Amino acid sequence: MSVRVRRVYDPPEPEDGVRVLVDRLWPRGLAKDAARVDEWPKTITPSTELRRWYHAGEGSYEEFAGRYEAELAAGEAAEALGHVRDLVRKGDVTLLTASKTPEQSHATVLARLVQA
Repeated sequence: MSVRVRRVYDPPEPEDGVRVLVDRLWPRGLAKDAARVDEWPKTITPSTELRRWYHAGEGSYEEFAGRYEAELAAGEAAEALGHVRDLVRKGDVTLLTASKTPEQSHATVLARLVQA
């Protein structure tokens, strides 16, 4: 079982397994049928405030990751995180994001947490 992080704009691959969109907003210019998204748990995404703070360049990626982990520790976000962990236990999962730099995005934080 593995967890991958990929851009949602990349074509689906057979080894993707369950494809989970981890962005709050639907990616621009992408038809829903072309994305082949299996799940879209919006509660697992960073809050609007955190996302805006990070994209404004007010903090480091490490600080963003810490704040995001704190958001994922409670409520509906924690439940959604548990659900994705369950998916990983059952098979391959690909976390999809529209971010141009997935390695510096919340999707990478999620990938680390669901494998823990």
